[in-house]
Amino acid sequence: MTRTLSIDFVSDVVCPWCVVGLGGLEQALATVRAEGIEATVTFQPFELNPGMASEGENIGEHIARKYGSTPEQSAANRAMITERAEDAWPGFDMRMGPDSRIWNTFDAHRLLHWAHETGGASAQRALKEALFRTHFTDNRTLTDPDVLADAAAAAGLDRARAIEVLSDDLYAPEVRAAEALWRARGISAVPAVVIEGQYLISGGQPAEVFAEALRKVAAA
Repeated sequence: MTRTLSIDFVSDVVCPWCVVGLGGLEQALATVRAEGIEATVTFQPFELNPGMASEGENIGEHIARKYGSTPEQSAANRAMITERAEDAWPGFDMRMGPDSRIWNTFDAHRLLHWAHETGGASAQRALKEALFRTHFTDNRTLTDPDVLADAAAAAGLDRARAIEVLSDDLYAPEVRAAEALWRARGISAVPAVVIEGQYLISGGQPAEVFAEALRKVAAA
């Protein structure tokens, strides 16, 4: 008998650990599928930089200001995360250099909400990956509507409709409400993987950690 679990993946598209976490989770799901465990994954919004200006910020300067990291510490951390991403998500090309920028992502989250409304979990998953690649591989500007619309098109969604969603400020109340809901539930860092609305796994964990958690929840 197959057990289908509900998973909320609370994350931001400029969060490198969210790439690691999603890769690990999906590896785990591929493993436990043979054991009769399936899952429906919904991506929930979280903004790492809700007050950031549209021009974004240099990643090194941002990390130094936010965490007090030196350039050497920041570079070592980027290298470590890149290595973890390669293990968790083979084929994902993460390019985080000292000149990379970080962005406000509210509009990206509005598009992710639209993708789910339009095409369900599969469309939202495709757009999530396209946005990850737009940011971490292509290093494009995530506050540019044309860039976001290109990501939507790469995910197989209607580019013209994506432009309309962005220009008309659609789904803003829904995204704000979802962000507030997850903050109220105690989520203050991402990725946060919530299984069946009550079991929390924090951080970019290895596939083995996710797999063991999925087995325990499925058996409960």
